[in-house]
Amino acid sequence: MELSIWDIMAPAFFECLILVGIHSYLGLHVIRRKVIFVDLALAQIAALGTTVGFLFGIMPDTTGAYWFSLMFTFIGAGVFSISRIRHEKIPQEAVIGLAYAIAASVAILVIDKAPHGAEHIKEILTGSILWVKWETIRNAAIIYSFVGIFHFIYRRQFKLISENPDEAYKKGMNVRFWDFLFYISFGVVITHSVGTAGVLLVFVFLVVPAIASMLITDVLWKQLVIGWTMGVVVSIVGLYLSYIGDLPSGPTVVSFYGLMLIIIALYLYIYRAKMRKKALMRVALGLGTILVVVFGFYLLGNFFSNSHDEHTHSALKDEMSNDHSHLKDVNIEMMTENELDTFLSDEKDIIHLLIIFDEADEYNKFKIASRVLELNKKRGLGLLISILQNGELPFVREKANNKIIELSGKDFGYDAMNDDIKNKEAIDKIIAWMNTL
Repeated sequence: MELSIWDIMAPAFFECLILVGIHSYLGLHVIRRKVIFVDLALAQIAALGTTVGFLFGIMPDTTGAYWFSLMFTFIGAGVFSISRIRHEKIPQEAVIGLAYAIAASVAILVIDKAPHGAEHIKEILTGSILWVKWETIRNAAIIYSFVGIFHFIYRRQFKLISENPDEAYKKGMNVRFWDFLFYISFGVVITHSVGTAGVLLVFVFLVVPAIASMLITDVLWKQLVIGWTMGVVVSIVGLYLSYIGDLPSGPTVVSFYGLMLIIIALYLYIYRAKMRKKALMRVALGLGTILVVVFGFYLLGNFFSNSHDEHTHSALKDEMSNDHSHLKDVNIEMMTENELDTFLSDEKDIIHLLIIFDEADEYNKFKIASRVLELNKKRGLGLLISILQNGELPFVREKANNKIIELSGKDFGYDAMNDDIKNKEAIDKIIAWMNTL
């Protein structure tokens, strides 16, 4: 059975729709409260919880990781509600920024003690929305619906505290208590979102639709409609671009969100200007300046990289002698990503690559397997299958499985979150298909 773009991207698209629905609303509260980075801070705190769980051997996207993340988020919610003072000398945003920096730093310290920590940090930042499961989407829809109902019931209290906290104090409301309830509900959403979308995409889903809609109108229901519409359009286009360009889905959607916000802001600037021709000329001049600067950096980068590339290529060629035993001296773990990509693109000896494959970590094993696949399809598939059988990192196994699906046009039923026993039948089917080649 051949998989269409819809089969591959549909789960990610529906997850984006659910994220847009709740995050666009919460983002409006965040902007009104002038605590722009509270979502980023809570997302990082939730990620810290997942990271601490990972140190204990609890893999991301599991129930244990979710509860670790949720408990850390509740702690963060308590800190943020307590830090709000009516007559504050230090802006609450400073406390929030400090919380983010501390959470990020502790996460790095914790993950430094765990194997393959760099890959885990990358996964937390960018998420794995392309591999989201329908069960996860269903759970998200249920959780976000309850949060939405809760906010609808107490919409007057939340709206008043977000828009006019002084009036809330005058009416005798317990602002800290309602703040705590807001951040708790907010934290529940963030905890679930970070697990699939990652810190960066969660932040953008919260902030960008809110900013764009508030630039256009001051009416709440119109802001929600604009935010939701923008989210749907960006999700469709961003995921499509990631598919045809073979790009990471989360960062692609984030980048397209940023581009859309810039386009909207420029259009509104020109449309609302008293002298539109003059405004248009300023925008054109600004874009021209940016292009010149980008081109300048491009030339500068090429100038300084030429000598480095020549040195790298010659050094690698010197190390790659006909004696295969010398390959064990090639330490690909010390190479930068660009150096490794250059090395793999130049290397054509499959035996060399097989030797290095045995010495590499899981993330680089996938890169090496992909290169071998270009040189010899059957041997490359054999390496991908070994990753499915022996890999410890679910997201790397998922990458290998997705590569096999792409090559075969078939889904053999392999699940990266299952153990070897449950996946045995799927792997047997993959091996049987490979043997027909």
